[in-house]
Amino acid sequence: MSRPAGALPPQPPPGAAVGTLRRAARFLARALPLCRAHTVEFYTRGLWERLVAARPAAVLQALRAAGPLALQRPLREASGAAAAPWDDDMFSNVFCEHSKKLIDVHLFALAANYYSLSNLGVCTSLENILEALRGDNQGTAGIKTDEFMNTKKSHEVQVMSDLVDKIASYCGVKQVIDIGSGKGYLSSFLSMQYSLKVYGIDSSNSNTNGAHERNRKLKKHWRAYQSRGRANLKSQRLEKANDRLVESEIKCKAIDKKLLNNDSSLQSQDRVTVQDLAAPCGFTEIAPSETSKKTDVDLVAQTQPDESELSEEALAILNALPADAVEVSSSSRGNCGELCEEEKAQRKMASLKIKASESSESNLYSPLTSCITSETELSDIVTDLEDCVMVGLHTCGDLAANTLRIFTAKPEIKAVCSVGCCYHLLSEQFENQEVCPEEAWGFPMCQYLKSKGWFCGRNARMSACLALERVAVGQMLPTESLFYRAVLQVIIEEIYGVTKSDRHVGKTFSKSSSFIDYVRKSLKKLELDDSKLLDSCIMDYYEKYKHRMNELEAFNMLKVALAPCIEVLILLDRLCYLKEQDNIAWSGLVKLFDPVKSPRCYAVIALKKQSCF
Repeated sequence: MSRPAGALPPQPPPGAAVGTLRRAARFLARALPLCRAHTVEFYTRGLWERLVAARPAAVLQALRAAGPLALQRPLREASGAAAAPWDDDMFSNVFCEHSKKLIDVHLFALAANYYSLSNLGVCTSLENILEALRGDNQGTAGIKTDEFMNTKKSHEVQVMSDLVDKIASYCGVKQVIDIGSGKGYLSSFLSMQYSLKVYGIDSSNSNTNGAHERNRKLKKHWRAYQSRGRANLKSQRLEKANDRLVESEIKCKAIDKKLLNNDSSLQSQDRVTVQDLAAPCGFTEIAPSETSKKTDVDLVAQTQPDESELSEEALAILNALPADAVEVSSSSRGNCGELCEEEKAQRKMASLKIKASESSESNLYSPLTSCITSETELSDIVTDLEDCVMVGLHTCGDLAANTLRIFTAKPEIKAVCSVGCCYHLLSEQFENQEVCPEEAWGFPMCQYLKSKGWFCGRNARMSACLALERVAVGQMLPTESLFYRAVLQVIIEEIYGVTKSDRHVGKTFSKSSSFIDYVRKSLKKLELDDSKLLDSCIMDYYEKYKHRMNELEAFNMLKVALAPCIEVLILLDRLCYLKEQDNIAWSGLVKLFDPVKSPRCYAVIALKKQSCF
């Protein structure tokens, strides 16, 4: 099926996308030592002294005044530079050339802000892409997802499902493959709200079973949700109809008054009737009671569905009824005895078709269990695979990268909309200097970063998961728990001589009443003998580092400020990979969600060329 006419929004050309990636990588290469450092080792490795030349208070002040934490202020206003064009060389003095320490905190804050997706000019707005894809789609009844999802998930599903429906409509397909579907929030909503045929694929069997159960319960209450949505829509239509009626009455009264004032002139004209002049307003020379009845009928008609829709619904109901439930007039019975039997057979057949259709619609969403890799053959999992759209809402680690690889390789997939997450779970080709060119790594994907042997490191990828916007609105980092863990590391190394352990402390902080309690519980988890330590010894360590807690807070804020820059590198890598493919008509990065509600808010979207259809 061919696409409807309509131009997609402008997209960054391949050269521009790679150029932006190159500039972001250049800055990030100098800043990565901050991100690759682990806060657990903050005191044991002397990270502040090694990596930062400024005072902690100066760092915090600079970040709040001019950097990413000042989200409400434009970049130029924060910089104090009026109309000077930005130059990457401006940021070359952020770090000392010899010691590699951070020396200019103000410039660092500006650079971290500059190299974020919101300021690089490579994103397409959600409004623009929706407008381009809209076509003749007029939307559906407004069902509130927050009735059966939490606020975050409701926000994500509402926004993404609307976009996916429009992409599917634009591509002329009705099938959706949801990769990493989890509990099926997006899949079930796409199938029930938009009548799309959705296959949700997740590697966890428990997730699939949970999705089945959740979908069963959701279908049980779905008609109630739909009824409420239709009631809201009908109420809106009724209000509009009332408004139109009032406007019509005002216009007609004005015409009537004009006619009365010009009665003498009307008599001299060629049989000009009131009907002729008032017809455009829906008035005729009928009795007042008849006018009232007609107005009521018109008002009801305006609030009803289109005539074609109404007749189809009425026909479906009529056909679904038993043949003897429809009363036929005596004249019909007298003249069409044989026809009545034929009608009974037709209605019985129609009833069976409707039941079959209802059964089919009840299975529009099918949760499946399978582990997806770049080599996965979808037709082995989805037996009735057809032209479709592939989606992923917060696909973890390598799954987001593999989603894009499958999209480019499989001709049946006409478009992709992927929102990744869990960057720390990405596999990196050059992190451990492994030589496995045939393996499909999560990062990097594009040729430019591959040619440079680029890697971030696990700690840096962990930093990319930090939620800067949440920190900016007051949801601060858990500095005290991080401080406890960093001081505990000093105790473990100095008292027990342990530098590495396969065991983890976990969420001990939330279960501890004091620092002493925290240390003792943690040592037991690590299978270390806490009887070696007196309470006074534990408190001595606490007092020794307490005045340096602000260093740890400032250091973590530096990592938070760099989080969007690392995300830029990962997402631009994926976009540039798509730009390298010959069968892609359009590709871009789109901010879908409110980052405070959902920090991983950017989608990688691509549509194939029409020749691939």
